[in-house]
Amino acid sequence: MGEYEHLHHTFEPVFDGKSRILILGTFPSVKSRENEFYYGHPQNRFWKVLAAVTGADTPVGTEEKIRFLKDSKISIWDVIDSCDIIGSSDSSIRNVVPADLSVILEKADIRQIYANGGKAWQLYQKYLLPAAGRSCIKLPSTSPANAAFSLERLKEEWSVIKEHLEENDMPGSFRIQP
Repeated sequence: MGEYEHLHHTFEPVFDGKSRILILGTFPSVKSRENEFYYGHPQNRFWKVLAAVTGADTPVGTEEKIRFLKDSKISIWDVIDSCDIIGSSDSSIRNVVPADLSVILEKADIRQIYANGGKAWQLYQKYLLPAAGRSCIKLPSTSPANAAFSLERLKEEWSVIKEHLEENDMPGSFRIQP
């Protein structure tokens, strides 16, 4: 299976003051670490799903992905700042140091936080919920390891993010979800 490595997250979150939702992964995969950007594995369906949900073309290349996210009012980051991990295996993660979400939450009007997969959601609940004080909605993972979800099913499940992207952009328009 490989050996544990202690790794630190090496790239910044993507967001700006107009971001309305925050999507959190667990920790960058081997391919993402090689590419120095999120969801770098060619089989990960993250970019295809977001493009479909927002009605945009699938972005290619880091700069285009950043522009797409900002234009779509979507911010992304990971729950973990550093951890011990074997390769890209979320199930091997241990010795977690969580990310500091205040970097985004203090600068953007984030209306909802979403977790890309069950492990990101579990780690959010354990490490970040107490400090963030905000609920996080679990979405099915876009990872190629999540073979139970077809691309079509992922698009359907992920379409819930549109609600917070299409709301009135007036200050104070934040709605508490039941």
